[in-house]
Amino acid sequence: MKTIQLSKNKSLLFAAILTSFSFLYSGAQSDKNDKTAISTKPFGDSVNHWYNITDKNNIVNPIPNQPKYEETDYTKIADNIIYFQRDNGGWPKNYDMRAILTPEQIKDVINTKAILHTTFDNATTFTHIYYLAQVYTQTKIEKYKTACVKGIGFILEAQYANGGWPQYFPLEKGYSRHITFNDGTYMGIMNLLEKIVESDTNFTFVDAETISKVSKAYEKAIDCILKTQISDHGKLYAWCQQHDEVTLLPAWARKFEPPSVSNAESVDIVLFLMKIENPNEQVIRAVQGAVKWFSDSKILNTRVETFQAPEFDSKFKKVTDDRRVVVDSTARPIWTRYYELGTWRPLFCDRDSVYLYSLAEVSRERRSGYAWYTYNPEKALKKYPEWQKKWTPETDILKQ
Repeated sequence: MKTIQLSKNKSLLFAAILTSFSFLYSGAQSDKNDKTAISTKPFGDSVNHWYNITDKNNIVNPIPNQPKYEETDYTKIADNIIYFQRDNGGWPKNYDMRAILTPEQIKDVINTKAILHTTFDNATTFTHIYYLAQVYTQTKIEKYKTACVKGIGFILEAQYANGGWPQYFPLEKGYSRHITFNDGTYMGIMNLLEKIVESDTNFTFVDAETISKVSKAYEKAIDCILKTQISDHGKLYAWCQQHDEVTLLPAWARKFEPPSVSNAESVDIVLFLMKIENPNEQVIRAVQGAVKWFSDSKILNTRVETFQAPEFDSKFKKVTDDRRVVVDSTARPIWTRYYELGTWRPLFCDRDSVYLYSLAEVSRERRSGYAWYTYNPEKALKKYPEWQKKWTPETDILKQ
């Protein structure tokens, strides 16, 4: 009887262990399957540059078939972000934060922390800060909070007294010193600061003193947006890609990016201003002026098509296609990226900085290699009726 009882007890013990193991294994599998992914899509522009454009100034370059972390491996991705963060709190552009770096790559990256070639270009820095905030919120691991707060400090330090931001900080020579709306730089920073000011759930750890500093920076930046809006004899238009950091006037960037009204970049500014609750008269005028401009500057019956063309190697890249403007009565409204100041004509440019007035006049390398047309203003025009009914029910700028 004792032997039978002992065997029975052993069987029960084994069953209990097996059940416990199965439960733990099931839980582990469930945790693995349920693990939250944090999107790395905001890093896309930099990723494309790292893999597809050779740059001799890169700290590290990708190895063949460089392996990548899954988006669920967010602490490892965040560790990469910390590796790349420079001593001043900012980041260099054009690297893949999901790359599984080799020991040699990690060593090279860490050894450049003192080099302060840090930027907001290509969605850099503000995207890193938000990612770290999300990881800290998920994990409560202190190093991610520390790096995030240091990044916020970098943004505050980089801001001009007039409220704008340069493309690079510390300041460098050339057009990167200008207040930069190009490629969503300025508005990327603003959307991040808005999250902090509005107590986004991923920024509840930010202390009151920092929030106060961010709030002041945010208000200064809105003021700068309003002051840089292009006007002519009291009539408001939109914004340039970049504005002089002292005079606030439209300014040149690259040789084919002239001072002009830039519809593509202006749309995100308008959409941001439309989000402001209880907008004051200045904000209302800014939105109405820009929306009216978008409506007045639309181009009808026009479509841009890309087609294959004989391949050739330019000084800058291999060119395999071409673009042309065609008449199409079914085409939805389209806009050129640039409009000439004063004449308000569609404007194009080439690498010699000569003003041109049709896409056909642009060299093929620039014609096929740059976004000369845009549909972006359509977003603001679609959003405007809802905004107008809420904040200016008695004044519809599009009916005047």
